[in-house]
Amino acid sequence: MRVLITAGPTREPIDPVRYLSNRSTGGMGFALARAAMRRDHQVLLVLGPVEGQPPVGAEVYGVETAREMLDAVLDFLPWADAVLCAAAVSDYRPARAAASKLKRGSFTSLELVENPDIAAAVGERKGERPLVVFALETDDGVVHAKDKLARKNADFCVLNGPDAIGADRAAFVLVRRDGTSLDLGELTKDELADRLFDLLQ
Repeated sequence: MRVLITAGPTREPIDPVRYLSNRSTGGMGFALARAAMRRDHQVLLVLGPVEGQPPVGAEVYGVETAREMLDAVLDFLPWADAVLCAAAVSDYRPARAAASKLKRGSFTSLELVENPDIAAAVGERKGERPLVVFALETDDGVVHAKDKLARKNADFCVLNGPDAIGADRAAFVLVRRDGTSLDLGELTKDELADRLFDLLQ
């Protein structure tokens, strides 16, 4: 298969030196890329700004903002046989980014606007391609994961908590398109990636 994977955070500029972002390391996306390549799939990784090095052999397209990631994903979607949206995309961005560094005391609040929903955009256009999405939740996780699955027209949603960020091992729940869920217990991200590609064969 030709596999399109999103990974890492996005950064939404406030001014030339500050930005809104999150703690994503890209580790899940890297594990997915390794699992895909072990099965001889072609991998295109649309990668937000991370410190780690992506797996050797994956084609990487680097982006910074959510809008850049959306443009790249939609450009590459016709190429892909399967899409896995593991990036932690910033939900909001500043309405305006300042052209010069904002000084202390020059602002006390930010006006935010909603970023595009990349997974939902894929879901609208995916056709027969399988789509896997991820949900990080702190409360009522399965309920929210089922809702996310439906809203994004995805085939599988992987649920985890904040403890998965930056960790190699975490607890995961798999929610299927038919609404059923499977508690996978604690797995490494590589083990989880292998389980997902077993489903996508």
